[in-house]
Amino acid sequence: MCGIAGILNGAKLPLDQIYSFMRHRGPDDKGSFSDFTQGGLLQFFHARLSIQDLSTLAHQPMVYKDLCLVFNGEIYNHLQLREGLEFDFQTHSDTETLLAMFAHFGENFLENLNQLDGMFAFALYDKKNQKLYFARDRMGKKPLFCYKKDTKFVFASELNALCRIVKSLNLSLELDYDAINFYLQGGFFYRDGTPYKNVFAIPSAHYGILDVRTHNLILKPYFKLESCYKMPKIKDENQALTLCEELLKQSIRNRIESSDLEVGAFLSGGIDSSLIVALASQIKPNLRTFTISFENTAFDESSLAQKTANQFGTSHQNLKISTNLVQDVPRILQAYGRPFFDSSAIPSFYVAQAAKEHLSVVLNGDGADELFGGYRRYVGHLLMPKILPFVFLKDFLPNPKSKQSLYNYFYRLLQMAGAYKRDLGEYYLRASTDIFVGFHSFESENYKQFQTEVKMIFKAGYPSLSQMLLLDSSHLLLCDLLPKMDIATMAHSLEARSPFLSKSLVEFAPTLEENLKVRGTITKYLLRKLAQKYLVKEVVNAPKRGFEVPLSAWIEGEIKELVLDNLQSSKFVQEFLPKNMIESLCNAPQKYPKEKRAKMLWCLFALEMWNQNLRKINGSY
Repeated sequence: MCGIAGILNGAKLPLDQIYSFMRHRGPDDKGSFSDFTQGGLLQFFHARLSIQDLSTLAHQPMVYKDLCLVFNGEIYNHLQLREGLEFDFQTHSDTETLLAMFAHFGENFLENLNQLDGMFAFALYDKKNQKLYFARDRMGKKPLFCYKKDTKFVFASELNALCRIVKSLNLSLELDYDAINFYLQGGFFYRDGTPYKNVFAIPSAHYGILDVRTHNLILKPYFKLESCYKMPKIKDENQALTLCEELLKQSIRNRIESSDLEVGAFLSGGIDSSLIVALASQIKPNLRTFTISFENTAFDESSLAQKTANQFGTSHQNLKISTNLVQDVPRILQAYGRPFFDSSAIPSFYVAQAAKEHLSVVLNGDGADELFGGYRRYVGHLLMPKILPFVFLKDFLPNPKSKQSLYNYFYRLLQMAGAYKRDLGEYYLRASTDIFVGFHSFESENYKQFQTEVKMIFKAGYPSLSQMLLLDSSHLLLCDLLPKMDIATMAHSLEARSPFLSKSLVEFAPTLEENLKVRGTITKYLLRKLAQKYLVKEVVNAPKRGFEVPLSAWIEGEIKELVLDNLQSSKFVQEFLPKNMIESLCNAPQKYPKEKRAKMLWCLFALEMWNQNLRKINGSY
């Protein structure tokens, strides 16, 4: 796991300067490469976190003849992919495997990137053909951001690093107000985008080819998740259960055995991480596991995690979070390089920080909910035809007071029903992030594109549940959950591996009959059946929570002054939301549902924290 960066046709910058921007992603080694191309000076930079092949021979940038590669990620099946390649291998690193495959197949290799089981983002320079190649893994676990304007081109693993490089080159960054408006509406950037014009993410499951002579960039997909949902369905429960167990076991084994360092696991009280720990413990006895808990909240799952740890004899640590939120929250939010809404970034940051004190590689449960149907709202989505006749009730119900109550669940279902026939984009946002919807609309072209995409998925003939799973994979997972974990872990030089996002499981889960995912009111049906074989009943039947936080309690308590003072004094936030509504949110809490108000304030606060960080980068703060 690493940090990568590069510059085409810019001033020559020293390695130590670029390394200082991304050292947290790779503190073990650093390297650079430069060459004068027909389109200007090319520079590659690399910060290495050594996981596979700890020798200096695996140093990056890695050069072979006319090829140079910088790579971030892990390819778990790379040794199998070496078979049949005519190449004099010097290491057992996956970096060299990628280099060898490109040397052997050339550009045709890019069309077959779906052979790779792993998470990756890379840039490869072909001096002979004067081309730069970029690629990103199928689900978008590893980020790769690019700045392109006229003949100038910059790329980096993180937006903060990219912005600092652009600033060092005396290039300008222009805010994209349309993209920011969509963030405020949805809680994420459309298609993993950015708050800047001329800055974009290489899309997941895509590769790019940049001709350094003409500076023309083309992007092409090499994998489409939709195609997996069109495959014939597995209907037999026993067959599905057997296959699921085999594939998950192999995925976990690959992610443990492909590391030259010790591998541990995050452990919550839910079935995703608990199943991973159960199966991983068969491969690695005395597995190190980590969970967190907040005192005096309804979100404490440490007792369930402890049951799983005791059952499988893991070396478990329950991390009682002693926080200084006023000090830590701005720093955590600003690490994302763009406004970041998901408040579970806070506990993710803390658990990653604590885990790094013990090891450098952990397993997590990312992807299970979006592939196997883990959210309660999926039940509501399937019941929507039965709920629609009662939509009129939504105008007569009082605001809910508790997030975890059944009343809140049905209140939200009725709000979703109100949007179902009016605006499918709004319907999806009410079902997922549910921030300003119903209280304020942020007009943007991004939102119109999003509306069109949601409508296309709903009208494309997919079964009802598959509609939501596809949307969640391309939005909630890609734009929120995976960036959250990447930044939280890499901020502490910690690598997070996600067995549920293996090539085999990503292709297997969409082929399951829908009632093997959600059956009646039971979410993640197949995984729960598998969990019954390994886990105690309390864990099997535990509701979906994840790393949740007592956000409304925080905003009414420890960080109230921090949040309200920043928002009421921010002229920047007032460019997007009327001052009177900001004042109302801050000073008239009775007008809003408690949890929804907390999310609206948090969304605005994250925007202001990003703005302050950008001003620091620009030297104007």
